[in-house]
Amino acid sequence: MLLVARDAPSRDDFYRAAILLVLAMFCDLLDGRVARMTKTQSAFGLQLDSLADIVSFGVAPALLLYKWTLFQLPVAGAFAAFLFVGCGALRLARFNVLATAPSGQPQKPGKYMVGLPIPPAAAVVISLVLADHACGGRLSAPRYSWSVLTVTIILALMMVSTLRFRSFKEVRLNFGTGLFVTAALGSSLLVWRLSHPQFVLVWLLGMYLGLGVFESLALLSRALLVRSERPSFPPTG
Repeated sequence: MLLVARDAPSRDDFYRAAILLVLAMFCDLLDGRVARMTKTQSAFGLQLDSLADIVSFGVAPALLLYKWTLFQLPVAGAFAAFLFVGCGALRLARFNVLATAPSGQPQKPGKYMVGLPIPPAAAVVISLVLADHACGGRLSAPRYSWSVLTVTIILALMMVSTLRFRSFKEVRLNFGTGLFVTAALGSSLLVWRLSHPQFVLVWLLGMYLGLGVFESLALLSRALLVRSERPSFPPTG
């Protein structure tokens, strides 16, 4: 009987696991800033941070996803969970290469990051579990399992894509920033009033993903426009 109870975690167990992952995300935000403030950045620290990230934001969320709802699709669910971890590992490996200067030391991150970072990808998973707890477990129902599996695969592919996502390391106070913050706050308040507070996190993360896709497509369209307007010279000789 005790074995059965351990193999069947409750909705509260998933909620507590999600809260612990939120705590891990908060600590992940602090460690890099503390290292930069104390000037203790090192190549070893960069590698160790990625090792911790693949466990906290790759393996743990994937296991949480599978035990929460993907177990209802045994083969496809296991594949999606493994894909999430594998793509997260590839994303971190690429980040380590891009974040290492020719001297071998870590360099300051830029305005954009190539591919969806693994912490926001894990945050989407966490937000879904928190929202499910708020609405009484409706999101973990069998009819939503394929939707959760689709979201998992999309997040995995976004991590290894060439889409550019903002790092918010160099935020400037201008009209565009003010307009985006106002839209985010206003829409979040509307989501809060119409549903549960936990759905605000899902909405904000969705806006972040949408912003990355929109800016990447806008950059691609500008590049194609410049290429089409470039004059072509007839061959000589």
